[in-house]
Amino acid sequence: MQSGISASEELQKAFSSLLATPSDFALLVTIERETLTPVQTIAGTSSDFGQNLSVLEPFIKPDVALYAILRRYDDSPRFVAVTYVPDAAKVRQKMLFAATRLTLTRELGTEHFRETPFMTMAHELTEKGFKAHDAHNALEAPLTEEEKTLGDVKRAEQEAGSGTAIREIHLSKSLSMPVNEDAIAAMKEVAEGQKAAATLKINAATERVELATDSLDPSSLTSLIKSISPVEPRFTFYRFTHTHEGTEQTPVLFFYTCPATAGNKAIKSRMLYPLMKRAVLTIAEQEAGITLEKKFEVEDPSELTEEEVLNDLHPKKVVSSGFSRPKRPGR
Repeated sequence: MQSGISASEELQKAFSSLLATPSDFALLVTIERETLTPVQTIAGTSSDFGQNLSVLEPFIKPDVALYAILRRYDDSPRFVAVTYVPDAAKVRQKMLFAATRLTLTRELGTEHFRETPFMTMAHELTEKGFKAHDAHNALEAPLTEEEKTLGDVKRAEQEAGSGTAIREIHLSKSLSMPVNEDAIAAMKEVAEGQKAAATLKINAATERVELATDSLDPSSLTSLIKSISPVEPRFTFYRFTHTHEGTEQTPVLFFYTCPATAGNKAIKSRMLYPLMKRAVLTIAEQEAGITLEKKFEVEDPSELTEEEVLNDLHPKKVVSSGFSRPKRPGR
């Protein structure tokens, strides 16, 4: 998801000053009146990155989102751009900051940034927090430049071969979301009854909506539930064909599943998916023509059962016995 927000002239000047002043450690940035705006430039107190992080403490609030551009490396790219979005921040602020994080580095020059971590807790912006972040990254096998390039080429070939195109869906004046055309097409097939299900995911690196590889055409609700990823969040649209009281019904249902998986990437997913859920539902309605009968939200797909779905769709009627006047005493 990307926003229509851009960097202000003041931010461009503040960042240019940060580039030219090696003693400056951090540039804090916020969003004001639909514009990326500098909050404050902070000088370093040490040559050690970890010790310098203590200067951020007065500015990190438990309920206010913030971008922190930090000088970390001696050689280029020298900076990391932290997106700090605490759970207690207002919903609109969460959406704007998550949607604009890529815009921030793009407008200031992606060549200046080595990392763009997404953080949700204040302690992550401390020396101990960054050590944990580095340790997690070290667990992933590093790729050589040749391997990275080869991977990019393969992805490009796969997209070209499958004819995957991306459409930018404008949800409001300040928010838009890139969605793969095949994801929209799959949702349309569900809306028109040509397909039973469409399962979508969010690419965390590009923040765009894609059709998940586990998006199948199940023969039953039970087989659908078994096909949904038990380790990654998913948005699933399903046309539930069933018979109730002798009549066949085909309502379209929405399942949002978000498994509790450990790790920083899982934390980011658990942040992105709730923020983008409303946008995905808007796209399903406006672009694919889906009208939803019911929405279900669970952590693990196994929590969904056909019995519970049917009970939710067709709650049992409570038969009232009526009011009985109590008998008078002695009769």
